[in-house]
Amino acid sequence: MSDDHAWQAVSAYGESRQLIQTPNIDRLAKEGMRFDHCLVNNALCGPSRASTLTGTYSHINGFYNNTNCRFDGSQITFPKFLQGVGYQTAMIGKWHLETDPTGFDHWEILPGQGRYYNPPMIRDGQMVIHPGYATDIITDLSLDWLKQRDPAKPFMLLCWNKAPHREWEPALRDLDFDHDRIYPQPESLFDDYTGRGLAEHDQDMTIAQTMRMKEDCKLVAPPDLSPEQRKAWDAYYVPRNEAFLKKNLTGRALTEWKYNRYMHDYLGCIKGVDDNVGRILKYLDDTGLAANTIVIYSSDQGFFLGEHGWFDKRWIFQESARTPMLVRWPGTVRPGSVNRDLVSNLDLAETFLQLAGATIPERMQGRSLVPVLAGATPADWRSAFYYHYYEYPAWHHVSPHYGLITDRFTLAHFYSPSVDYWELFDREKDPGEMRSVFGDPAYAEVQSKLMEEVLRQRVALKEPAKDDPASFGSTEDLRASDAPAKK
Repeated sequence: MSDDHAWQAVSAYGESRQLIQTPNIDRLAKEGMRFDHCLVNNALCGPSRASTLTGTYSHINGFYNNTNCRFDGSQITFPKFLQGVGYQTAMIGKWHLETDPTGFDHWEILPGQGRYYNPPMIRDGQMVIHPGYATDIITDLSLDWLKQRDPAKPFMLLCWNKAPHREWEPALRDLDFDHDRIYPQPESLFDDYTGRGLAEHDQDMTIAQTMRMKEDCKLVAPPDLSPEQRKAWDAYYVPRNEAFLKKNLTGRALTEWKYNRYMHDYLGCIKGVDDNVGRILKYLDDTGLAANTIVIYSSDQGFFLGEHGWFDKRWIFQESARTPMLVRWPGTVRPGSVNRDLVSNLDLAETFLQLAGATIPERMQGRSLVPVLAGATPADWRSAFYYHYYEYPAWHHVSPHYGLITDRFTLAHFYSPSVDYWELFDREKDPGEMRSVFGDPAYAEVQSKLMEEVLRQRVALKEPAKDDPASFGSTEDLRASDAPAKK
């Protein structure tokens, strides 16, 4: 799993901008199944990870936001179940849940958000520092664990990358990977949010205003580079930054420059991830494990790559709530298959438990993907997926909201001290979710049915009528443009 890897930046999904080629991740699509409607229940790093581990929504597992939540490691998780039925379990990489991992025979994690270069890591409770680049190091440690495990026992390994999280710092070897390409822009890069409510206007996550010139756009170097690393960094960025400063860009031209620098840095991180996915797949091939190992690639949520003028995630909209997921299961998944069912990170825990022969507890709120992977989706599979985002006002002033996503429609209720309204989007006619049709008589029947369904699901999922005030996290009205990225 990677952090903030947009499905638009996986070439197997065929996004029209063709931002990057990801041949190793694409290999999982060619040899397995590509999921086109994989959704997360709360598009934020920590909450998504907590839901993946527990198979439960945020209001059940207690991890709502990234500002004041700590994961309760005593609760039921799929690693604990797999441990209990004889699996060797390991967690390596970005954890981001504030408490130590539980349910693992071995773990080595980045503290907090972690660093890209020369990252400190916590190994089974002890701090160690690794020279090099985080994506390479996480893969190195994952391969080391695979090599030393007991070959007589089954294993479950979580290899969770920091990349491509903000501030999007590529491996130094990849700084010139795109040869100064000018990236195609999304149609909505200069969206003015006409046809939508206050929440879309009031957010603080635009490339134009929120993205910071120094750290995000690399006008300053990271402080954790060694002298040799700094030399390579400066060789790439310094002449390009000098050329940019001489132009003295403003307005639209400055936003376009920031978007292009963002794409270079973000996609450079993706290249490092893809290369390292290739290393793991090669190890499975070389050791004969590939034929009897299920490999899943996903992200903790999606990410905006300039759509609506935004970066970051959080929203119920497709670029955010939808995440890439590709699954290779030799002998069961038909190679090159594509699935359009509404599946979720909530379903992974139940899937792993069924595969390992463990009983799925009633507490879990997803469904096993085993029949879906076998090409036999149950007739009663979900037709509408419930979503709920809480964190407000920090970090990007996105209003709390809940709603439903179907194969065609998105229904959302935005609420905060200053906001209370609904929106409805017809993604078949409006794939960019640019104009709400809530209240449009032509959609009265659809709207009524979805309103009934969202209320039904809130009851069925045991969602409280009123949110816990602590679920919003920090009450400080912090504008991200004035603050460093949370470490």
